[in-house]
Amino acid sequence: MAGWTALDDGLDPDVRAFTERLRLLVERSGLGVVAVAERTGRARADWDAYLDARRPVPRSAVVALSDATGADLGSLTAQWEHADRAWRHLLRERAIVPAPAPAPEGAPDPTPPPGSGPVPPPEGVPAEHTIRMRPVPASAPAPAAAREHAAPTAPAPARHAPARARRASPLLYAAGVVGALLVATAAVLLADLGGSEVTPAAPTAPATTPAPTTASPLPDGVRCAGEDCAGRDPELMGCGGPLAATAARTRIGGALVEVRYSATCGGAWARISGAAPGDEVSVQAGTAVEVANVPAGGDTDAYTLMIAARSPDGVRACAHRSSGADGCTDG
Repeated sequence: MAGWTALDDGLDPDVRAFTERLRLLVERSGLGVVAVAERTGRARADWDAYLDARRPVPRSAVVALSDATGADLGSLTAQWEHADRAWRHLLRERAIVPAPAPAPEGAPDPTPPPGSGPVPPPEGVPAEHTIRMRPVPASAPAPAAAREHAAPTAPAPARHAPARARRASPLLYAAGVVGALLVATAAVLLADLGGSEVTPAAPTAPATTPAPTTASPLPDGVRCAGEDCAGRDPELMGCGGPLAATAARTRIGGALVEVRYSATCGGAWARISGAAPGDEVSVQAGTAVEVANVPAGGDTDAYTLMIAARSPDGVRACAHRSSGADGCTDG
């Protein structure tokens, strides 16, 4: 179809590729933008914005376009996820950072007032004659007057003992030598006549502390893994987008119900697209169950929180439509 508006040169490659595919689908269907808008339940202005890459495409519009043109939904939604991730990054970059709030009235001005610097010396006194005060060290000697009134110190002990103390009796020396010999002899006898030999205890091996196990680091943007992901939002935890894949899908009353699984996070969740307000979607594996409802207000998509799962085997997604239709994926 001729007449497409040229896409911006600075457009993200994923957004550009997805927009070009949407244009190709519209051209090959032969419906035209007006017919596509009518069959998908959206305004012509919305589709003009989608096809010119001026606005991100909601998932429900992708599902409706797949129904209207007969395109493969699996590959179309996979390419949409890359484009949607790029749109979210772009919108975050365009977010306006709020300016800092002004200082409240009466708050002190951090700028020092004029004249608050060092005070110059009095007039007529040279700067080099300015008096400088130095603290007196704590260990300074006391004044002479204080030393005169100090209490007298005790006299030093006599350097020489009385002459009588130096005259040790020869008998005392002889008794000391004999006592030492007796003690040595007794020690030798006790060593020879001692009891049974004491077997030295075997040396005990030092206790070894097992090396701590460190968990493998998660990719950038991923905030949980395994059991930590149970009951958490897959988009907020970084488990969606290219880290997730559709493990099973089915259609219930026209709505697409999928089992989404992230091997990186070890979590699974259910997603419903093209639903109506009040529809319920749930994910289940064993006794673990998470449920979500499609809110009112025009949004036709919903997804549950995650349940921990080592693999997508045994995980199924179910839906209960407000029209009365029920069903689940195989699992």
